[in-house]
Amino acid sequence: MEHRLMLLTSDNQKYRELLTSCHLPNLTILGDDPQSILTADIWLAEPPLAAPLIGHAKSITWLQSTYAGVDLLIKPRLRRDYLLTNIKGIFGPLMSEYLFGYLLAHQRHHQQYKSQQAEKIWRPGNFKTLQGQHLLLLGTGSIAQHIAQTAKHFGMHVTGINRGAKPTIGFDHIDTLANLPQHIAQADAIAAILPSTPDTQGILDQQTLGLLKDDAILFNLGRGDVLDLDALHKELSKRKQLQAILDVFNQEPLPQEHPIWSLNNVIITPHIAAPSLPEQVVEIFANNYHKLINNEPLNNQVNFERGY
Repeated sequence: MEHRLMLLTSDNQKYRELLTSCHLPNLTILGDDPQSILTADIWLAEPPLAAPLIGHAKSITWLQSTYAGVDLLIKPRLRRDYLLTNIKGIFGPLMSEYLFGYLLAHQRHHQQYKSQQAEKIWRPGNFKTLQGQHLLLLGTGSIAQHIAQTAKHFGMHVTGINRGAKPTIGFDHIDTLANLPQHIAQADAIAAILPSTPDTQGILDQQTLGLLKDDAILFNLGRGDVLDLDALHKELSKRKQLQAILDVFNQEPLPQEHPIWSLNNVIITPHIAAPSLPEQVVEIFANNYHKLINNEPLNNQVNFERGY
């Protein structure tokens, strides 16, 4: 059976070259003509580009997202009569680099010493070691598992939060979202790597954020709607030792008028903690394509009801 592939990415030419080099059998890569929306049965697409067009697709049977997050494609009003797969298994190392890069810089006072250098000041300070500190990971999927593994190298105690307290290798303790308050109050570092679901939306609200230790450091790396940004702004404004590293937001780009931009105890990055590299995406797509033509279940299938 012949298949027709439409590319909807910010770099179609790069994907076209990589896919051509894979020599995938019985696959025609369509051009960028809008007519491809009607004729393609397979889409390789970025969710923000695909969501406005998915309703016009006439032949689609499978969409391979280039992102891990597919929130824009699973909204209730959108169609669900096709197979949706996302990207998994490649973000753990990148996310771990991001998290521990900022965490170590904070613990070792990199910015302080840089400022002292500018003024030629020699003043050793005290620092915290990660050994023995408590890391709380909201989510226990492949990304969180990689972060937990890295944390253990630093001698940290790692607690994971998932929907059913399902035991997961690499964690010292696993619990449910219902018990989040008791764990967040004890954590030195907290990283939210949760999917966007009705159970997780707004889980880091004013009440929960109020339980953070005064010198805790909070990372939001999964989905923007897990966190009440206005509530976090209030906490950061009141408690100067509290720190936040934020990479994802409800609205992206983050509006320039939001007051959290100006706080000294927050670092804002533009959703760059773990980008999808085309080479990795194409490798996952090619593997799934071979499964498709062999009538095997595809990897990383998204459950429209659960949202991930």
